Amino acid sequence: MQATLSYYLVALAGMNLFHGALSDSFGRRRVMVLALILYTASSLACVAAPNFNWLLWLRVVQGLAAGAGMIISRAMIRDLFQGAEAQQLMAQAAMLQGAGPVLAPIIGGWLHVWFGWRGPFVFLGLLGLVLMLACRYGLPETLPAHARQVFHPGHLFGAYTETATQPAFVLSCLALAFGGGGFLLYVATAPDVVLNILRLSATQFGWLFVPMISGLIFGAALSGWLARCISPRRQVRLGFVLMALGAIINVAVSHWFVPRVPWTVLPLTLFTFGFSLVAPVVALEGLDMFPRRKGLASSMQGFAQTLVFALIAGLAAPLVFHSGLKHALGLALLMAASYLAYVGSRYFGALPSGGGPGAENASSSLLFAPQTKTTIHLDSKA
Repeated sequence: MQATLSYYLVALAGMNLFHGALSDSFGRRRVMVLALILYTASSLACVAAPNFNWLLWLRVVQGLAAGAGMIISRAMIRDLFQGAEAQQLMAQAAMLQGAGPVLAPIIGGWLHVWFGWRGPFVFLGLLGLVLMLACRYGLPETLPAHARQVFHPGHLFGAYTETATQPAFVLSCLALAFGGGGFLLYVATAPDVVLNILRLSATQFGWLFVPMISGLIFGAALSGWLARCISPRRQVRLGFVLMALGAIINVAVSHWFVPRVPWTVLPLTLFTFGFSLVAPVVALEGLDMFPRRKGLASSMQGFAQTLVFALIAGLAAPLVFHSGLKHALGLALLMAASYLAYVGSRYFGALPSGGGPGAENASSSLLFAPQTKTTIHLDSKA
């Protein structure tokens, strides 16, 4: 099981680098639909895998296709919306992106109990089919042909080099990845947290996941409302304050009390609530740094998040097993890393193109300026 997860995550992280870039050249909807076809076919093929090696490599194919929706959807939001509207929709996308890994163990666990190990793959195949049909017949193309980039390996390599060597953008990606990694640490070690630390049964994973999901949902709802009331910078500041409070309370509770529900899990609600305020603003800032390559920028964001989660699951998780306090300290460290990465992103974003700090970069200042709504008229055939 661990091998199939590791192979899947490596494939997911690697292909996340290309989904958005391909959509910049061939159109958002086309790439998303093709990826969902591949995802559906590989998920259903896992059900009929004749041996473990087949299952392992089919999981690789599944991982190669799985990230398209997460990556391309963010670029589509930015194609069509500006300002507060974009922030509201990005908040909803961040909520669903965060809720997915949290809900998955609950649903997958029950499917395994009811139908065996093939049950989750049947579910994923049917889910992929529904999503593919919805995108094929209900989703418009948001990137007009005249706005697409020529697909050329040299140009693509140059674009990747440009994004990977801009400190402000790289640090904004890490701010998102470390912030989400704080609660994904608990997802990666969920069996240990629920069974060994909280002393609950195998059917009581909801005590861990529901508080985190609640924070994501209510935070996303508030983020959409705050988008019309306060500046993005103030919203990010508020989000980090709430994340820090959640992390501090979590450490204190884990240190002074025996880990039990509800007090051990409630700080996680505060943390995810704050993260839902931070994520949409930081994601939009990153996309706005490359307005002609929003798909590629979204790919880099997704790659960073998946890679950090893979590192947490493979390296950090074993270090915190069997200890609520170590889990809390791990979350606090990831929260601090997220904040420092965001501060660094703001610092490098304010550097003039030719030298040290002082002057404010025009593109950086525009991130927090009022924006007017623009409309893209889509071709009726699309």
